[in-house]
Amino acid sequence: MKEILERVAGGELSIEDAENLIRADNILEFDEIAKFDNKRSERTGFPEAVFAPSKDYGDLLLIIKKYLESDNKEDLIITKLSKERHEMILKDLGENPFIFEYNGRAQILIIRKELKEKEKTAKIGIITAGTSDINIAEEARVIVEEGGCEAITSYDIGVAGIHRLFPQIAYMVKEKVRAFIVCAGMEGALPSVVAGLVDVPVIAVPTSVGYGVGEGGRVALDAMLQSCAPGIAVVNIDNGFGAGVFALTIVRSD
Repeated sequence: MKEILERVAGGELSIEDAENLIRADNILEFDEIAKFDNKRSERTGFPEAVFAPSKDYGDLLLIIKKYLESDNKEDLIITKLSKERHEMILKDLGENPFIFEYNGRAQILIIRKELKEKEKTAKIGIITAGTSDINIAEEARVIVEEGGCEAITSYDIGVAGIHRLFPQIAYMVKEKVRAFIVCAGMEGALPSVVAGLVDVPVIAVPTSVGYGVGEGGRVALDAMLQSCAPGIAVVNIDNGFGAGVFALTIVRSD
């Protein structure tokens, strides 16, 4: 970008040509399959992420290969990646100098071209109602830590045994967490309880845990959307990634 601006200042480029060059540099196009956002981190403070489930395996592998061949130094995040696909990727890529970090519970793969020391800028509390919600909470935790925050977690402390909740909330408040991510399925009540106890934002994550009318997470989503407790933001069902990014946005907004 600096080179382009210098050429504009020197009269070599028009403003319109410079704008087109900057746009072209911001997007890496991979064989007409994917347009990789090369400057997302500079704009938003968080690198590009690739949603794996809906992609053909060959396309997903091509995206990763083109990223590894590019000059982009940012980490690449692959979300909702099954263990089977992760193993296929490692086999098909073979030996390489890059760093692959896979969290099987969160189903997230982070590919790093270089190790970077990240100073912890803030603390985020992450809570689940039950053990069945932990995979989504772990997705949020990986993202929070990738963004340079410390995650304080407490799992399986839902309203079915609400006495378990209060000591954990008290501890997180003492630790000065900047936001709570609360994952719950079934009737989705836990975010409302937490929001009634704390004075920082609560990010509610409905999970697809449930049966009967609650199957798929829609009941939990509706309950969280109509919560009477103020200060709650609600993300989509099973969207631990989105909850993590939103928590980072809260931290960076100061």
